[in-house]
Parts: sequence; structure tokens; C-alpha cells
Amino acid sequence: IMRHLLLLLTFLLLLTVVSIVNARVDAELMQMARQGNVDAQFNLGQKYESGVDIPKDNKAAVKWYRLAAEQGQAKAQFNLGGMYDKGKGVPEDDKEAVKWYRMAAEQGYPAAQNNLGAMYANGEGVTQDYAQAVKWYRKAAEQGHAAAQNNLGAMYKYGDGVLQDNVYAHMWANIAASLGSEKG
Repeated sequence: IMRHLLLLLTFLLLLTVVSIVNARVDAELMQMARQGNVDAQFNLGQKYESGVDIPKDNKAAVKWYRLAAEQGQAKAQFNLGGMYDKGKGVPEDDKEAVKWYRMAAEQGYPAAQNNLGAMYANGEGVTQDYAQAVKWYRKAAEQGHAAAQNNLGAMYKYGDGVLQDNVYAHMWANIAASLGSEKG
């Protein structure tokens, strides 16, 4: 019984130490974010969105992503676009999602390029334009983004925005599959 009690006390002490360390790290992160550190702002946005180490709060996530996005950070622009795309912490707004995805996509961020391609393919927040969808899917696909490779393959399969071509359709699907995509 003493051994179990000692183990329990050790465990509780360890939890307390970890909690104190996390609180100190979060306080430092918050201070850096408030001082305009773009990476701290982005990381704080991620913490609020995921609820890791702090209570989940999508409105706070949007606030911190926006501050980092306005400083030009592509990952924050992409995440902010996703918040608008899904209506997390803000009302769903496809045009605003496109705005932020485009900013990140133009910086070469492949996930944003893929999502922007999807917005064009589906006519969400923009006029449906398969040629634009292909353009953005291709940019992401050429950087190894598996979902974009699948999407580009589908565009070739159905002849949306490109001439229908089963060879290219299979090629892109196979490239995606070689990267571990289940759709490929």
C-alpha cells in the first residue's frame, strides 16, 4: 500500500509540475503574441482552435490567426480561410475564405492552392471556373500535395477545365497513391 501511495503522490507531483510549466509557456506565448510576434500569434491561434493546453475557443483562434495573417504568414492565412470556409468562430463566408486562401496560395502554400482550386471547382465564393481550379490544383500537385493530385486527376478524368485525358487522370491518381493517398 505504501508503494502505491508513493507512486500516486509522485504522479500528482509530476502533474502539478507539468501544469506549472505549461502555464508559464502559455504566458510567454501570449506575451510574445501581444507584442506582435507572428509565429506566437499563429501558434496561439492553433492552441485555441485545437483546445490543446487551453480551453478551445474558435473566436480567439480567429483573432490570433487574423493578426498573423495580416502580417503575411501563409499558414495563418490558410487557417483563417479554413475558419471562414467552415464557419468556425465566424459566420461561414465563402468569399472571405477565398480571399485568405488566395493570399496563402499566391505565396506557394500547397494546401491553400488545393483549397482555392476546390473553391473554383465548386463555385464557392467565386464564379465556378474549372480552368482556374486546374491551375491551382496543378500548382499544389506539383509540390507533392496528394489531395491536389487526386483532384487534378479527376479534372482530367472528367475533362473539367482541361481536355479529357485518361492517361493524365491515371498518372495523377497513381502519383497520389504513391504518396499514400487512399483515393489515388
